[in-house]
Amino acid sequence: MENRQLGRTDIYVSPVALGCWPIAGMTSLHVTEANSLKTLQAAVDEGINHFDTAYAYGAAGESERLIAKGLGQRRDEIVIATKGGIAWAADGSRIVDGRPETLRRQCEESLRRLETDRVELLYLHATDPATPVAESAGGLKQLLDEGKARSIGASNLSLGQLNEFSAECPLTAIQPNYNMLQRDIEAEIVPWCIENGVSILVYWPLLKGLLAGKLVRDHVFEEGDGRRKYSQFQGEQWQRNQDLLDELRPIAGQAERTLAQLVINWTIRQPGITSALCGAKRPDQLRENAGGMGWQLADELLVAIDRALARRGKPAEMKAI
Repeated sequence: MENRQLGRTDIYVSPVALGCWPIAGMTSLHVTEANSLKTLQAAVDEGINHFDTAYAYGAAGESERLIAKGLGQRRDEIVIATKGGIAWAADGSRIVDGRPETLRRQCEESLRRLETDRVELLYLHATDPATPVAESAGGLKQLLDEGKARSIGASNLSLGQLNEFSAECPLTAIQPNYNMLQRDIEAEIVPWCIENGVSILVYWPLLKGLLAGKLVRDHVFEEGDGRRKYSQFQGEQWQRNQDLLDELRPIAGQAERTLAQLVINWTIRQPGITSALCGAKRPDQLRENAGGMGWQLADELLVAIDRALARRGKPAEMKAI
């Protein structure tokens, strides 16, 4: 397996990364510190070197603290990405603040939590309606110049915002959502990134576990499971997604891989995609996700997948209901 260049830097990341939101335990059920630490350590053992976290992953930085505890002794083996610009209020509501002084404060706190003097990649987590994107980018440029971040990224920006951002700060990577059922970035964002040498590291490649195929048609989501609020997990959209999974399972069988591994491998070989951020809260989940890299789908299986996706049709927007 070959790691992939991050933008135009000398940093290289594994095609599958560990998304460290689940270990924060805010929307995932049955999270334990012991399993989270084992998952982090298993990731390095399985060839994953890229760990994606954020200032807001956890009410009090739980995700970043776990990375320090679990991987502090292996710091030079790993690539850490974190994000600034989002925090949580005491009542649990989300605060979006992209002012340069806030990004600096959060970055410095993230470094203390991570017990390191720099991160390889620092993202603007979300745009702040009260702060121009260029102003946020300028604040991140200062952190880049000071060596607190080795490269800069942006998450969830439109094409116009990416142009504004990159005019103020060198942009190495973006982080949008992307998977078999959410492909809007292919129209404009992917070509822009390829042209400008910007890496695309995607979240939700398994669409919150839906595309892993382990949720049966009559699955009942527990109270506290954040997925139950989304349209793709309800009603007609849910049934059509299950029909798609029924078509994909025999294709995975032909590849001698699990369904999750098939979906991940499809994702990381799409044009412009550098890495897929796959969340996990237990070592067994991590090992299955890691098995999505290190091999290539045969051309005839790619054709079969394309046909199945065409029959599925364009999904409805993934919105809370």
